[in-house]
Amino acid sequence: MERGWPHEKGFLFSLILHLVLQGRGDTSINCSGFDRHGVDPAAFQAVFARKAFRPVLNCSSPTHVNISFTLSAILEVIWHNPFMTWNPEACGGIRKLSIAAENLWLPDIFIEEFMDVDQTPPGLMVYVTNEGRIKYDKPMQVISVCKLDIFYFPFDQQNCTLTFGSFVYTVENMVLAMEKDVQEISNTSLSLIRSHGEWVLLSIHQRAKKMVVGTNQYDQIIFHVAIRRRPSLYVINLLVPSSFLVAIDALSFYLPAESGNRAPFKITLLLGYNVFLLMMNDLLPASGTPLISVYFALCLSLMVLSLLETVFITYLLHLATTEPPPMPEWFHSLLLLCTCPGKRCPTAPHKEQKGLALTPTHLPGLKEPVELVGKMPRCGQAEPKEHPESTRAQREHEAQEQHLVGVWVQFSHMMDTLLFRLYLLFLVSSILTVTVLWTT
Repeated sequence: MERGWPHEKGFLFSLILHLVLQGRGDTSINCSGFDRHGVDPAAFQAVFARKAFRPVLNCSSPTHVNISFTLSAILEVIWHNPFMTWNPEACGGIRKLSIAAENLWLPDIFIEEFMDVDQTPPGLMVYVTNEGRIKYDKPMQVISVCKLDIFYFPFDQQNCTLTFGSFVYTVENMVLAMEKDVQEISNTSLSLIRSHGEWVLLSIHQRAKKMVVGTNQYDQIIFHVAIRRRPSLYVINLLVPSSFLVAIDALSFYLPAESGNRAPFKITLLLGYNVFLLMMNDLLPASGTPLISVYFALCLSLMVLSLLETVFITYLLHLATTEPPPMPEWFHSLLLLCTCPGKRCPTAPHKEQKGLALTPTHLPGLKEPVELVGKMPRCGQAEPKEHPESTRAQREHEAQEQHLVGVWVQFSHMMDTLLFRLYLLFLVSSILTVTVLWTT
């Protein structure tokens, strides 16, 4: 079972099928002289002439067909023909012969889910024992229709059915049964399939069913084949690169927004992520919406949201350093509640500080600290003569402006913090989800 075994509408199986037709009769082959002169074809002409008819002595007696299969590369059919028996002691101890399959009657056992043309090579041989047991080895590949549930792709498990039955013979003429126990079939298939492809065989289960068509009943045996996808290929090629790009985008929040380098960096990451999705599109299912597609959509949405937030914060910081807009009281209170929970934060400079000079502030967009208020005259420079009331009003205005700039800067940092925590929550949730799906 190599990669490519599953198809969009079905699965490709290789089978070994065992069919055993049981019957009894007194008719036997005259095999005298086989040990000295070889097998005489004339001894089988009577049997070959009856290949168009079901091999039974009494037409009212059903033919019992025992079915067994193995997921491998050969279709093997075994049945009993009462007209193909002989006495091995009279034939020099010969107990097994090989005969062309086209000379014998073959049961019309078919697989209901089979959806491809049978490409079995012609000229195959059958093995016949002295008891009339006929074994037919048939190389066969079965493309089976299988309903796929790809929501948990690439951690999905599929359950495909193989329904064996007869198209012509009803239960009055052919009765199906198991040749081997289903557990033995499953163990044999597991031992034969040692491929390191995309799928792993889990188990095989069986149940019997009678299909009713009008007044006729047909015997059926249904096998349920449970298989699971190996997710390593998709985790390495899809999930890991996507997680790395999202993690790098989250780390870009450590770049100062006022420097102007964050937005181009995020745009480059967003373009790279789109190119990655286009290149890896062939690994995704052609139909349906698996969980991994939802994950990619969330990653892309987060990256677009962070880029928009960066553009907004850059514009807001530029506006705050040039002409800071007024902040509504309710918005200011909400900001203080988010940044200083459990304690009261000052909403404006205290009146006791009105006459004091404020410390230098490193504002966004400025390389050197600046003093918005409380500027002292340099040494040797005459202090400008102004009215005390106007000087006090100017200092109060500058203090309020500086406080407003600080509030907007604080708001931008809060937005960065919230989005960064959202990134971390998304990454942790993704890692936990992948771990749970992979282990279970």
